[in-house]
Amino acid sequence: MSRINLETQTVPAASQPLLAQIHQAFGATPNMFKAVSNSPAALQSMWGAFGALGKGSLGSKLGEQIAVAIANRNRCEYCLAAHTVLGQKAGASAAEMTSAQSGQSEDARTAAALRFALKVVEQRAQLDDADVAALRSAGFGDEQIVEILAHVALNLFTNYINVALDVPVDFPKVALK
Repeated sequence: MSRINLETQTVPAASQPLLAQIHQAFGATPNMFKAVSNSPAALQSMWGAFGALGKGSLGSKLGEQIAVAIANRNRCEYCLAAHTVLGQKAGASAAEMTSAQSGQSEDARTAAALRFALKVVEQRAQLDDADVAALRSAGFGDEQIVEILAHVALNLFTNYINVALDVPVDFPKVALK
């Protein structure tokens, strides 16, 4: 049972246009967005960030792999389930999403991004030069490094919303590792 209102009819009117966009994009309104719609500002921030990063230079597949790694680390069942589905829609195999959940990939570039993202989460961004150098040696430039950090920040936001507010999972469940 959610700790916050999930009834979209009772959220502020300013959230309604964004909820309509979200409903159109998903074919339904996921519970996470229902919860966030209690604050039009938070909903605009979250939806805008998803849209902007979806057009970023990392690509949606890697973005979704980063999301499942962070969700698993933060024990966010909601985001793990949602991003596993979205990752497969972005072209990742079920095996790739399962590996990403543990921060692993057979692709060296993806593995470097996942290691970096998880280190940011675990060490609260207290990184050193070698961490950034490892990303550069895997082929990431400044634009992609900043985008990885943006994905981390967005996923921390969504994880915290779902875990703190106990938002019910409305995607096929995926077991945490």
